[in-house]
Amino acid sequence: MPVTSREVHLVARPSGEPEPTDFSLVETQVGDPGVGEVLVRNSWISVDPYMRGRMNDAESYVPPYRLGEAMDGGAVGTVVASGSDDVPVGATVLHSAGWREYALLPAGAARVVDPGLAPVENYLNVLGMIGLTAYAGLVEVAPVKEGDVVFVSGAAGAVGSVAGQIARKLGASRVVGSAGGPEKRRRVVEQFGFDAAIDYREGDLEGQLAEAAPDGIDVYFDNVGGAHLRAAIAAMRNHGRIALCGAISQYNATEPVPGPDNLFLAVGKRLNLRGFIVGDHAHLAAEYARLAAGWIADGELRTEETVVDGIDNAVRAFLDMMRGANTGKMLVRLTD
Repeated sequence: MPVTSREVHLVARPSGEPEPTDFSLVETQVGDPGVGEVLVRNSWISVDPYMRGRMNDAESYVPPYRLGEAMDGGAVGTVVASGSDDVPVGATVLHSAGWREYALLPAGAARVVDPGLAPVENYLNVLGMIGLTAYAGLVEVAPVKEGDVVFVSGAAGAVGSVAGQIARKLGASRVVGSAGGPEKRRRVVEQFGFDAAIDYREGDLEGQLAEAAPDGIDVYFDNVGGAHLRAAIAAMRNHGRIALCGAISQYNATEPVPGPDNLFLAVGKRLNLRGFIVGDHAHLAAEYARLAAGWIADGELRTEETVVDGIDNAVRAFLDMMRGANTGKMLVRLTD
């Protein structure tokens, strides 16, 4: 029998910062799975910065959301009906049909995960795309070498908080993070193990970074762009590496945003600035999963979630995340 499900639709393309009126919560009926399909009751869904770009009608590395249709994104849930022998009823699965309570999808689009390895929400955090993004950025994009000084922006966020800890695992001698406000700055150091943290809200990023890393930096993991990227370029030592993961400071811009005005320093310092998408590094997933599972089990990789309950609060969770209200990964919990 069909089940009643609620899902979030994009109904207007935002100009600048999204508004709650750009979204609609819609009740729909979801049918039984056919052959090769599964019906999943979502227990957790993810809201992520990249979703803001999909709200624009513009070409990107992922297609834009369609108006009047359910959005999608990372989710983890339980199979409640199945037309596939490979994904049985009761299996816990990771998939990309989030922003809804129930998802009907091809069995091949659902990856069975082990709920005994870690809390299932971790598959949307450190054991999933979030952790792999941090790992790929510091292993292949801007490789950390023994003794490097590493700077991470957005260090209290989902990717940033993991990146700083992985940098240490890879041999960094000093890890510096940037966060917004004294409480986040404190948690970056005390909870996530960074050596130092700066508060971008205090201004003078270059001065703060020079104080936190007086001998300069070798690797910068960029989640923010803008003034942070400028400060990192200024602090870079010769042959430094920059992993361009995101630029959340610019996602709501309504006019073209100028690049760092000191980019010419990249020539004399022989810097490597490289953008990347985590999907291009899927070959690292198994390797990373083994390492991360061990680090978590040993208590050597700290995770944090900011949890909002209910599909009716998913939009608020997304908007709060874009404003920096979260520490660690922002998640929406749909079931107990």
